[in-house]
Amino acid sequence: MNDENKHTHRLGILTSGGDAPGMNSALRAAVRTALEADIEAVAISEGYRGLVEGGDAFRPMDWDAVGGIMHLGGTVIGTARSDEFRTRDGRLRAVQNLIEHGIDRLIVMGGDGSLTAADLLHREWPGLIAELLEQGRIPAETAERHPHLSLAGIGASIDNDMAGTDMSIGADTALHRIAEAVDGIGATAASHQRTFVVEVMGRHCGYLAVMSSLATGADAVLIPEAPPAGDSWTEILPRRLRAGREAGRRDSIVIIAEGAIDSDGRPITAGSVKQVLEERMEEEVRITILGHVQRGGAPSAYDRLMGTLLGHAAVHEVMAASSESTPQLVGVRHNRITRRPLMDCVEATLKIAEAINNNDSNEALRLRGGSFSDNIDTLQTLLRSLPNPPKPGQRRLRLAVLSSGGPAPGMNTATRAAVRLALDEGHQVLGIRHGFRGLIDGDIEELGWMSVRGWTTAGGCELGTNRTIPRGKDFYAIARNIEDLSIDGILMIGGWSGYDALLRLARKREAFPAFEIPIICLPATINNNLPGSELSVGADTALNAIVEAVDKIKQSAVASRRCFVVEVMGRYCGYLALMAGIASGAERVYLNEEGVTIADLQKDVEDLIGGFSSGKRLGLMIRNEEASACYTTQFMVSLFEEEGGDLFDVRQAILGHLQQGGNPSPFDRILATRLAKRCVERLIDEAEAGTHAALAIGLSDGNVEFSDLETLRRQVDSKHQRPKSQWWMDLQTIARVLAQPGPSGSSSTSG
Repeated sequence: MNDENKHTHRLGILTSGGDAPGMNSALRAAVRTALEADIEAVAISEGYRGLVEGGDAFRPMDWDAVGGIMHLGGTVIGTARSDEFRTRDGRLRAVQNLIEHGIDRLIVMGGDGSLTAADLLHREWPGLIAELLEQGRIPAETAERHPHLSLAGIGASIDNDMAGTDMSIGADTALHRIAEAVDGIGATAASHQRTFVVEVMGRHCGYLAVMSSLATGADAVLIPEAPPAGDSWTEILPRRLRAGREAGRRDSIVIIAEGAIDSDGRPITAGSVKQVLEERMEEEVRITILGHVQRGGAPSAYDRLMGTLLGHAAVHEVMAASSESTPQLVGVRHNRITRRPLMDCVEATLKIAEAINNNDSNEALRLRGGSFSDNIDTLQTLLRSLPNPPKPGQRRLRLAVLSSGGPAPGMNTATRAAVRLALDEGHQVLGIRHGFRGLIDGDIEELGWMSVRGWTTAGGCELGTNRTIPRGKDFYAIARNIEDLSIDGILMIGGWSGYDALLRLARKREAFPAFEIPIICLPATINNNLPGSELSVGADTALNAIVEAVDKIKQSAVASRRCFVVEVMGRYCGYLALMAGIASGAERVYLNEEGVTIADLQKDVEDLIGGFSSGKRLGLMIRNEEASACYTTQFMVSLFEEEGGDLFDVRQAILGHLQQGGNPSPFDRILATRLAKRCVERLIDEAEAGTHAALAIGLSDGNVEFSDLETLRRQVDSKHQRPKSQWWMDLQTIARVLAQPGPSGSSSTSG
């Protein structure tokens, strides 16, 4: 095939190395973003092997070719390793195939090996073009039209071992698979009072092992970046697990990265751990090697979202590149798309592996970054069988924890982390039952280390929660209980009502001196509508619940030529609706922030009729529950049904409280633990200093920050109970571009 003269702009996209859930979302976004900009997108099948072989491996993609693929694991265009590409001749053939198809812009998704190969191709491009010209394999005018290669890389690896990005495509889904497996194994282990050794992927990276241990409440973890001294682990590990049994644990879970080593560089395998534990503990030990299960299944909501944003950004990156441009890794940092020189990222990644191979754990941890080391430190505390005893002469603070607002998955995780971290510092923790109602009624009890055993993975709220906000005589009752119980600080884990309640307490300090203690809010609500934080604990779990439900709804709709209007929660905040729309490929999202007009609905009806008339098999609209007081979900269903006639059916799906239920996602468990640690540290500092700040913790540009409650109050739209400025609204433009019918005006499938 030689049609390179037909198109001025043409873009190649390939996936390489191990497959990673979320690659398809990135492919879909890249193709549709390119087509929207009048750039032809060509998918190169089977990675670098297809690049070398050419021919049918180069597949021009239209709008519909990437419809209905977001929920699929793996990569629909295939991936394969290529020994030929490692040779100069193989790369010559690859370049010839690219320019014969008019391609000198390339997006590569994969791990460090794949991206290193891409950078090599970029650096050799001028020389390879000259060589092809010298050999007479391309004409001079072709060489002149393609003097350089514009390149963008996207990190896609479940190991999350790529420097330059907080997350690689596929890592969050892998954590989901591990958490699901370990949650299930834990029930069996507890039933039989048995130890399980679970091996997870991570040849040179302990990310999955560390994060899954945080997310599952595992009892021990072994990773390559923090190896034990010599064979000391053979004594320490059994002793730690025995202490856990003596403290009341019925089961033990040890998570080990496949690349775990000791300080001498000797491998620590699941088999060697099993042997040591059986010999030292004199009990049965079982091994579970998760293997490629971690790669499989539908991608998580986060991987779908991240893949979409990275694919969109990568197209703009390669199209804006010039002959002087350095290839960039398009990644994500602090919920924002970033671009960093590709080879800087690859070299940093390889340096970590080199440090591990050289038994230099300090350097490996330094290169991983401070947050990785912080997570390991937190994990080491949570892994203890019992807390460290109080220091001699230490003032033992009495800290209280409660939940307020609607239940949010991850509340229990945050409570467990706060309790154990405070106890390990030598302080006491009081659990307040049923939110502020319990603080008013004195429904309060002291919590111990084992009181919160198993709370990491549990949904709901074990302490109980409600939306009670103190009024009138309630303040006197609260003050009396604070004084009687000598409470030195309060941590509230919850939503809008909790923020409101603590702010009222702070404002009553002049009348009630008992309120002159530090108080901190930790955001936990599926609505993600709280000021001072870009993300709330619980929102990720709710988003995954929505996406999983919509996946099933779409299967039903395809079979019946049907349009669904799906109503999701969020009150007056459209976060769940918009993010679910992007992650599920919905063609329309209705938000309260934008409102709904009759003109909007008329256009939507026209688009539906046009699409179904052209062969479309399903329609998907997602509506925030408070998008419009007039144009309700039932109104929209009736309108679309009436106008659609015999062309398509219309159904509604109101997902309701299933969005609040279920076990928290790994993301929410990790976020809850991270925020709880910082809250406990701040409460202790404030109480020991005798100060009494009224604060809320949150993520701002990815950094954990505290904000004064009075200051935050001025940043909110009180009528709609949401921040005046919401970062995620900027994504609406991307959502509209990717979900439209396409340049042809029709689509056979939604998504």
